[in-house]
Amino acid sequence: MASNTLKDLNSLPVTEKMSECKASLTKPCAGKMNGKSEDRPLPSSASLVPSDPSVVESEKPEAEKATVEVEYIESENLDNVDDADEVLKSVLPGLDSKDWVAVCDALNNVRRLSIFHKEAMLHMLDKVIPLVVKSLKNPRSAVCKTACMTSADIFSAYNNHITDLLDSLLTQLLLKSSQDKRFVCEAAEKALTSMTKYVSPTLLLPKLQPCLKNRNPRIRAKASLCFSRSVPRLGVEGIKEYGIDKLVQAAASQLSDQLPESREAARTVLLELQTVYEKAHPVIKPETSSSSTLEEEQIPEAEPITWEIFCQSKLSALSAQAVLRVTNVVPVTVREGLVTAGSSSSSQL
Repeated sequence: MASNTLKDLNSLPVTEKMSECKASLTKPCAGKMNGKSEDRPLPSSASLVPSDPSVVESEKPEAEKATVEVEYIESENLDNVDDADEVLKSVLPGLDSKDWVAVCDALNNVRRLSIFHKEAMLHMLDKVIPLVVKSLKNPRSAVCKTACMTSADIFSAYNNHITDLLDSLLTQLLLKSSQDKRFVCEAAEKALTSMTKYVSPTLLLPKLQPCLKNRNPRIRAKASLCFSRSVPRLGVEGIKEYGIDKLVQAAASQLSDQLPESREAARTVLLELQTVYEKAHPVIKPETSSSSTLEEEQIPEAEPITWEIFCQSKLSALSAQAVLRVTNVVPVTVREGLVTAGSSSSSQL
């Protein structure tokens, strides 16, 4: 077949050969890009020659000329709004806008209102926070980061007022802190830190505990870090009131997690809980579960409920063994000061 084609080509006049060759050079070549077949024309001579930037700019469409830069303003550098009432009216339409630049502007206005006029926006939080969550889901990284910064300012301004609206916001911040671009992750982590700092741990811990069982290991890891930061804020009395057994069980479940961040956060919590327990647990009869203070009279027949016995009574055999292994390898001096600074453990296994 190749020989017949060559014969036919040789039988053509010279002028026709040249014309066919020229035509074949100008014909677009077919190739594959990203696994899909498509026709790709050869680059024009103009594109191969370096051109003056000003000339190129004049030839671009008007839409391509505009470049928008989003400025990420730290909270302490935000200025007050000129007219709070007018800004309040524009916040909700701005947050729901299809223009991402307008959304960023509205988010920054929410930050300004949270800092300078938090009472004026308090009645709107039930509408503002869902739109902030919507911005956290935005595919544009600039919108996501601005929404993370907005969340941090909302936490610092409204504290426990947003507890009922926290679930969806918490989920998105955990997701963004673990599965996005680095600068978005950092902003989300700062927002989570602000949350654990300003929201009451008594109200926050019940919100965090379901996240410790999330199917996504990275979300579990970020939730474990928030959990480990919130437990010390309870204090000794707060831990006893919340239920040290609940906290021990939640932390023990993270000791076998696949990510080291979760396991390390669990170790931190368990060491703190052990310190609190050994400092403040009463001397009671083994068969009773009521708590008492160290100042109460000790019953001679009673035996102390040690940390080991406590863990074995509240956890499965494997979990108790893991907890005891973690809490016994660390000297007492290392554990001092985690929850009660300067205190020493009253017993050691």
